[in-house]
Formats: sequence, structure tokens, C-alpha cells
Amino acid sequence: MGFKCGLVGLPNVGKSTLFAALSSIQVERAGFPFSTVEPNRGVVPVADPRLEKVAEVASSRKVTPASLTIVDIAGLVKGASRGEGLGNRFLAHIREMDLLLHVVRIFYAPDIPHLPGEPEPRRDVEIVELELILADLEVLQRRLEKATRGAKGGGKKEAAEKDLLESMIRHLDQGQPARSFSAAARWEEEIISSWQLLTYRPVVYVLNTGEDGSSAAEQKALKEALEVAEERGVPAVSVSASLELELMEFPGEEKALFLEEYGLQETGLNRILRVGYECLGLITFFTIKGEEARAWAIEKGTKAPKAAGKVHSDMERGFIAAEVIGWEELLQIGSLPSAREKGLLRLEGRDYEIRDGDVVLFRFNV
Repeated sequence: MGFKCGLVGLPNVGKSTLFAALSSIQVERAGFPFSTVEPNRGVVPVADPRLEKVAEVASSRKVTPASLTIVDIAGLVKGASRGEGLGNRFLAHIREMDLLLHVVRIFYAPDIPHLPGEPEPRRDVEIVELELILADLEVLQRRLEKATRGAKGGGKKEAAEKDLLESMIRHLDQGQPARSFSAAARWEEEIISSWQLLTYRPVVYVLNTGEDGSSAAEQKALKEALEVAEERGVPAVSVSASLELELMEFPGEEKALFLEEYGLQETGLNRILRVGYECLGLITFFTIKGEEARAWAIEKGTKAPKAAGKVHSDMERGFIAAEVIGWEELLQIGSLPSAREKGLLRLEGRDYEIRDGDVVLFRFNV
């Protein structure tokens, strides 16, 4: 499935509209709570102008971008950690995600009810975060009981985990998400990661404005949302989901004119995906095979054999070496054969860490 990004938030904040714009998949969008029950899933291509240039140099007829899986999850309400609304189902789906795109309602629309009242970003963010924290506390309390029994039996590993659990519980009790907890050592990070906490996942605030967004009420709400994001150290992207959905219907040239009319350099969707990429710590490498140029998303620090496994499992098992050249250098040389002739394709072994923008040809035994 690759890397999964979950759209979360209160009901009626525009998650399904944003999902439809991101994925070009039409889903039910209604002005009442819980119109989304089972999560909608879509694979979204990540625009990368470097891939187009690599494909042009390689005369590739087929261009395949990297992608992220976007999941539209049912809205969360106060009390979800105790099973209110679709709470239990909602929380279970979140545990599968690598990144949370927390959609915060900025737009005002009398015909679309907002359960807590008029949009107030600070309150709305806190409702969602508190429910996730309460769900995490419930998980940790159960783990603490088990670790305490093990520590009493003389288990050193259990004793160390017990101390860490108590520290994390105190942290969450102060209303702080697990992602802001400072681990003292690598082994602590590994243990915390194994707990699969909801608030340990990276998050991006997606601030859903109206198409115009110029009203005093929306401007005030947007300012408040940005302040909340800065206080929490969370990246924020403002976007009009309804405008983006409308934009998807335009062909290339008309889309550019549409963006220009609204004073936009690029679509909000591209900004969301780019920020999501950064939060997940992802980089991109490129492959050229036959008539296809393709981009692949991997975590920063991934070594060549594991990167080869993204292309095909046989490549990882039979990995011999990787021929590598940076995409900019390839553009300057003009072609892979020319780069090979001039000795500019580097031969890298198993310990090589793939760099962002590398063009890679894998050597492997079948």
C-alpha cells in the first residue's frame, strides 16, 4: 500500500471534498455528520517536475510519478475515545496511518452544520487532539499494568519500559501529544514507536477555507488556526477544498489561467502532498527502464538494496550494485549512454544511501 495519509477531523469540515479533489474519486459528500462510514481510499500521484525532465532526456513515452495513499476517515466527535459517534471505528483506522492530515474548518456555511458551533480552530483542534490523547492513555494504562507485573518479577526490560510508560503518561496527562515527547535515547524511541500511539504520528493541519476566504470571520479563524499550528510546531497548509475540486475539472492550460485568476502559484493539493512528504521524511529517486521513467518514494537514509526492493523484491534479494547519477548531472550530460561512456555513472554498493534526485540503475542476479 505504500505510505498512507489519513484525513481526520470533526464531521463536516470538508474531508470528503478534499479527498475527492486529491484522488479524483467521487465520494458521497453530505451536509450532515457521518456521511462517511467506511474509509475511502485513493492513490494520489505526487507531482515532481524533475521526473518530467528526466523522462524527456530518456525519451520515455511513459511517465509514472511516485504516489501516496490517501484515506478519508469518518469524522470524530467529543467522546470518541469512549466510543461516541463512530469513535472506535475511527480510532482503529487512524492506527493504520503513517501521517495524519488534520482538516480544520475555516469556512462559514450556514447550510452545513458544524457540531461544536461556529468554526473556532483552537477549540476544534483541541477536541480532536484530546480524544486521540485519551485513546492513547487507555492503551498505555494497559501496557503499564503488564510492565509493572513484569518489573515486580525482576524483569529489567519490563522495569525500563515501566519507567518510560510512566513518563509518557505524565506527558499525555498534561494535554501534550506523544510526538512532542523527548526521548532520551534511541532505544526509548524504538519502544515508543512500538506502542503505535495515535498522537505519535506526524500531523499536518489542512486549513479548509471558503473559495473566497475574505470575510472578517474567516480571516480571524485562519489567523487563529495559524497561531495554533505555530504554538504546536505543526506545519499548516491553507486550501479551499471546494475550489480545488472545481479546479480538477479544468484541462492544463485552463487550470493555469484559473490559478492565475486566484493569484495562486500552484494547487493547494500539491502543497499538501509536498508538506506531507517532508513530514514523513521521504525522498525521491528515479529509474529508467525501456520506455518508462518512474519516481519512487523512500524514507531518507534508505540503502540501495532496500530501495531496489521498492522496484521489485527480486532486485533486493539478488542485489549486486547500483549505477547512480544525480538528475541534474544527467540533464547536463544529455543521456545515460553518454554518462556511461564518460564514466560519470557511479557504481555504489550495499551500504550506499540513496539521495534525493538520484537516477538509479540496479544490477542484480535473478
